[in-house]
Amino acid sequence: MTVQPLDQQTYTPSPQETVADVLSFIKAHEDARGVAPEPRYFLAGPSEGDQVELPATVHRVLLQVLEAMNAGKSVTVAPQNQLLTTQQAADLLGVSRPTVVKLIDAGELPAETPGAKRRMIKLDDVVAYKERRREAQLRAIFETSDDYDLDEDPATTSEDLQRIRAEVAARRRARREHATS
Repeated sequence: MTVQPLDQQTYTPSPQETVADVLSFIKAHEDARGVAPEPRYFLAGPSEGDQVELPATVHRVLLQVLEAMNAGKSVTVAPQNQLLTTQQAADLLGVSRPTVVKLIDAGELPAETPGAKRRMIKLDDVVAYKERRREAQLRAIFETSDDYDLDEDPATTSEDLQRIRAEVAARRRARREHATS
């Protein structure tokens, strides 16, 4: 297998590969002594004593790849620059490029402007924004959730949900009509 250093590459596990053995080895040795020791990870070569210590970040990547492959999933490794264009940031966030520009203009996403219009965004800032956005979404879901009584009649629950859907649809229609007038 040849490695393509800076290109995106997808790896699909073949039936002959037994990543489960490697995954179970790693899991079994994470906390083998019942204590949380300072973890050290090594990559061994073909000769005795031929090894190099892996950084914890590389170990986490390897573990994530093994878990996905063990589940029968393909894994894509997509190297990213430390500075991203607005389009690259948009792709990473799953939004449009104009949305990223609006986030920058609103001060929600820091960016550097080395040229007249060209904006560069640090990868760490994009990842941090993505995490903040996810936390806010989860918080909003939690805050707007309602406890349902499991003993309540399903027909009553269905009527309540239909009423709520109708109210939401009416608000949307009102907003659209207000926006077009």
